[in-house]
Amino acid sequence: MNAGAGFNALSMPDFTRTFPGPFHISPHADRTEQYLLQWVGQVPLMPLSDECRSLCAITGHGVARTLPSADPDSLALCAALFCWLTAFDDMHGETVAARAPAVLMGLVAELTLVLADDAPSEVSAEPFAAALQDLLARFRARATAAQYLRLTGRLRDNLTGIVWEAHQLANPTGVSVATYCAMRPHTVFVRTLFAAVEILLQYQLTDEERSSPSVRKLETATANLAGWINDLGSYARESVRSAALSLPAVLMNEHGHSPEKVFGQISRLCEQQAEIARSRIAELSSAGSAPVRAHAIALTHIAESFLWHISHHRYQA
Repeated sequence: MNAGAGFNALSMPDFTRTFPGPFHISPHADRTEQYLLQWVGQVPLMPLSDECRSLCAITGHGVARTLPSADPDSLALCAALFCWLTAFDDMHGETVAARAPAVLMGLVAELTLVLADDAPSEVSAEPFAAALQDLLARFRARATAAQYLRLTGRLRDNLTGIVWEAHQLANPTGVSVATYCAMRPHTVFVRTLFAAVEILLQYQLTDEERSSPSVRKLETATANLAGWINDLGSYARESVRSAALSLPAVLMNEHGHSPEKVFGQISRLCEQQAEIARSRIAELSSAGSAPVRAHAIALTHIAESFLWHISHHRYQA
């Protein structure tokens, strides 16, 4: 299916009852976008192209919706981390893996050493490793030891997800729906965002709070919603490729359903996850401790940011 009129006829989820908007946004959105443009050029992670400008725009304005009350420095740090992740995935996850998988593995190995604090103290000559060293130092200065370990662990999960996804592109029809859904939160980076905002907003859940059923259900529903709405929004753009890996694609491969039926199924699943998230947000916002209430509000804004993302021109075919 191409990305023409047929795509516009495919159903999308209705969030008017759960996340109706308008969504909060920081007054520093444009400033954050401009910071990213300068930062990417200084590192440098990728050429200053239309694609790069689009990435800086969606990341800057997305983070401004994720952290609408944060100070400019916190917005800049969060935006830089997720610009770094997305740029690495764009520049190396698919392109390098397709022609030279060993190169991707070598890069991931170097980044893993940085995450493990086993890299040399001097700044790396590889741009993504050097940028990660800088970002981690800035996060470490703000985080508790437990928060920092959680963030670096989630980043390792992301690298694993990028390698896994790149490996599957040679034969995406072999990926089951269950496996894809298990991996999707790591390839959409949403759980890393959970860890980052806890540092930047300066709250911390206890182990008991973090493992409570309500918090776990909220995080799972938000992670599912983030990945699946992203898949629906990017389907038109990705469907022009012969090797797309997304929930619509794996559902069609596994069950032989049409795009129309699959979009209807996923739209209903997204609506269900939004209802679960909204219910848990209401529960935790009224009955939890101060950190739990802060976490519920943070995940509200994260969900809203992912819902906003798919309206950006970066997702248009």
